[in-house]
Amino acid sequence: DGYFEQVVSQCRFSSKDLQGIEFIHSYVFNKAEYIRFNSTVGKYVGYTELGVKNAEAWNKGPELAGELGELERFCKHNADLHYST
Repeated sequence: DGYFEQVVSQCRFSSKDLQGIEFIHSYVFNKAEYIRFNSTVGKYVGYTELGVKNAEAWNKGPELAGELGELERFCKHNADLHYST
């Protein structure tokens, strides 16, 4: 018993074209996603009362700038590794 917190970063590839890559960074508490950054949307989106409040603050702060670079730094940089395996 207790609390469960999880942060998941994922790259979704729809094709070998690097333009089709999507970066998603999700925050989950007790199996319920409460906030997500999606590179296609370009901002945080909240799914609970706390998530909406955090999304509003994070979209105005340095957190958003950090996430915006992850598509290039993490997903596109490692795309060749994914396609070669």
